[in-house]
Amino acid sequence: MNSKQQMDITELQKLDSQHHLHPFTDAKELNEQGTRIIVKADGVYIWDAQDNKLLDGMAGLWCVNAGYGRKDIAEAAYEQLQRLPYYNSFFQCTTPPAIELATLLAELAPAHINHVFFTGSGSESNDTVVRMVRRFWDLKGEPQKSVIISRKNAYHGSTMAGASLGGMRFMHEQGGLPLPGIVHIDQPYWFGEGGELDKQEFGLNVARQLEEKILQLGLDRVAAFIAEPIQGAGGVIIPPESYWPEIQRICDKYGILLIVDEVICGFGRTGKWFGSHYYNITPDFMSVAKGLTSGYLPMGGVMVSDRVADELISKGGELAHGYTYSGHPVAAAAALANVKILRDEGIVETVDTDTGPYLQQRWQELGEHSLVGESRGVGFLGALELVSDKLARARYPNSGKVGGLCRDISIKNGLVMRAVGDTMIISPPLVANREHIDELVDKAKLTLDQTLEHIPSIKFDE
Repeated sequence: MNSKQQMDITELQKLDSQHHLHPFTDAKELNEQGTRIIVKADGVYIWDAQDNKLLDGMAGLWCVNAGYGRKDIAEAAYEQLQRLPYYNSFFQCTTPPAIELATLLAELAPAHINHVFFTGSGSESNDTVVRMVRRFWDLKGEPQKSVIISRKNAYHGSTMAGASLGGMRFMHEQGGLPLPGIVHIDQPYWFGEGGELDKQEFGLNVARQLEEKILQLGLDRVAAFIAEPIQGAGGVIIPPESYWPEIQRICDKYGILLIVDEVICGFGRTGKWFGSHYYNITPDFMSVAKGLTSGYLPMGGVMVSDRVADELISKGGELAHGYTYSGHPVAAAAALANVKILRDEGIVETVDTDTGPYLQQRWQELGEHSLVGESRGVGFLGALELVSDKLARARYPNSGKVGGLCRDISIKNGLVMRAVGDTMIISPPLVANREHIDELVDKAKLTLDQTLEHIPSIKFDE
């Protein structure tokens, strides 16, 4: 890198600090160290402005399932931009890409789901779910059924409703959240909260909190339960096998709506098209986004069961909800191209039968490292719990210090991993092959070694 390139980077960082507010970021801290500017990408790799090549172990933000640089997605969007760059879905109108996409999604979803309401993001999808849940019970003549039960440490977006549905305390502390009518029960996080309980016993105990909460609040008030199949931003928390069957039993027993947030798990991340397929869940709603377009353009949706759609349609009346960009034709065209790639190239099936099992086999090797208390994963999701004592599952003090160090070292080693406190997580592009997986695990192993070496230098009391 020559001096002119360095000056350009410095100037860009300066402009960024002067004008750009970043999501989920300490702006003061970021401006002191300078942003990392990403300038190009291809396949499973990204490059920064200093020409450092990084294996993107997070697929952008859990979303670049088809990998970077897919010309067919770009061309589909370009062709649609030339033909019809925009029209809305209001006023009894729609566009061909929106119709075709809705039809394709119905073909891929569980058999009882045949409708979709388009949004611009996962957050918008979960806001839409709240509106639809309450509209459903209004139409049923039970408007008092408005309470939605969620989980602590869940993430369902950062809008007012999305952040309220989520159960992250630090988000609730900013903005007077959660909104009324949303309550939380414990998450199925055996490593962090299971104590001495057997995993399956713990899974049942946590699931049964849903029934306890329904009875405590009163069935006449409870509308729905929302959860991710696997909690992503919470730390790739994989529920015990006993958990989801019990949740399904309880929802069925009491007739409450089941909302499955598929924003991360959808479109192949678990090796199945949806997490609902993986866990054999029968949801009333599935929130989708991210992998829908592989992140090439913003788009989301709410996939709606026949039970709900029939009520919304048969009773008539306007659903007073929507977005300017619902069913945006260019985003829909990109989504169509992306989903067809995942389907026609057998990418989801490859994750299920080949690369997913291989990633999990190699990822489990990292569980032998003295710094790792647990390695876990499903499909193309993985987590490593960084601990001071493996047997006791004991954490380091001041959670996030070790994870932050590990994340920074990982970047220097050419691998993007994310730190959630002291849990390291990955979610690579679904097109990663065995050679890429070997590179990812080897770089993660090197990073763990170097992190362990540097831990004595951490000032945990600061």
